[in-house]
Amino acid sequence: MENTNKGEGKVSIWCIVSLASIPLIMTLGNSMLIPVLPILEKKVGITSFQSSMIITSYSVAAIFLIPVAGYLSDRFGRKVVILPSLILALIGGLIAGFASWKMEDPYTWIIIGRILQGVGASGAMPIVLPLVGDLYKDDDEKTSSCLGVIETSNTFGKVLSPILGSVFAAFLWFLPFFSISFFSLISIVLIFFFVKVPKEKDEPIIFKQFLSNIKKTFKLEGKWLFTVFLTGMFAMLILFGVLFFLSESLDSAHDIKGIKKGFILAIPLLFLCIASFITGRNIKGKLTLIKKMMVICLIAISASVLFVGFTSKRLVFLLIVTSIMGIAIGAILPVLDAIITENIEKEERGTISSFYSSARFIGVAAGPPIMSLVMKDYLHISYITAGVLGFILLFIVFKCIQVDEINKTEKNSAL
Repeated sequence: MENTNKGEGKVSIWCIVSLASIPLIMTLGNSMLIPVLPILEKKVGITSFQSSMIITSYSVAAIFLIPVAGYLSDRFGRKVVILPSLILALIGGLIAGFASWKMEDPYTWIIIGRILQGVGASGAMPIVLPLVGDLYKDDDEKTSSCLGVIETSNTFGKVLSPILGSVFAAFLWFLPFFSISFFSLISIVLIFFFVKVPKEKDEPIIFKQFLSNIKKTFKLEGKWLFTVFLTGMFAMLILFGVLFFLSESLDSAHDIKGIKKGFILAIPLLFLCIASFITGRNIKGKLTLIKKMMVICLIAISASVLFVGFTSKRLVFLLIVTSIMGIAIGAILPVLDAIITENIEKEERGTISSFYSSARFIGVAAGPPIMSLVMKDYLHISYITAGVLGFILLFIVFKCIQVDEINKTEKNSAL
């Protein structure tokens, strides 16, 4: 194996910036369309549910292909998977953009373009987490700090998304699709020139042995891994469901449109971004602190989401509630990244991280369509149900995230 210090010296600021560009751009590729959905409904002549599928189609494609990308990255290398994936995301944006621009009935082609973007996202975004672990090897503190930067980039993309989406749509309603391709091109250039993946002297393991190792990992650590997967899925389900509702509510209930709407949507996301950055810089691989943060954040998410429906007619209170929720979600995401990246062996890290990313994408995919179906007749019931589910998940975290067991398993695997 390469010397750790030598490997660490190769991680330049430009390398971290390049890695951070991927979650930033992939987040822009999805979240930037949320404030534009009401405009899309009018321009394309589609329902609220159909517009939610523009978000969901991107995420569904990613859900099924992310584990495949994780295995390929473990087998053939992270960069080999990331670059073609970014190219696919670029092509998907062009298809959706040209269809919106030139076709009378572009909805089907928009969905095709979005699916292609989702395929690209599946091979780019999840590979970043294990790549950070590869670059910093056994330095948990630096890994946690860098993961904090990566997750902050992800959340910063969510802050920028409604603003950029609204600004672009103010010029041309389909411009956000083309902008995704442009941003993907920037990321391709950055990754190609600045990310130097550590060379492995060991031969990659064969597929049969790889499957055996994955089964062994889930057998030994499945209890806490599935809990982390569920938590990530729940956080994204709440976030994207609430964002979709907030976008529709600002448009219909409060008559706030255009760029102003984008800035208001960005308020809870700004708090999410700040919380993500602060948490990422302070957890430093401490499992006891990680569990405490998961508990605190789940309590805050579950409690705040209960009040979203009841405050929907009062904008100030609605923004306060969603901002509290944003802080909790922003704080929990780098915690979940860290517990997986720092406690899974390198050979399986890409695949396990990919399962986790798939779980998060399930939440992203389910949030908008579920909200589009329930917000007219079952708004309060849906948010109360979400709060109850959060408290049930809190119990599961208490039961299944056992710090001593994780530390013991990690020590045994190192022997």
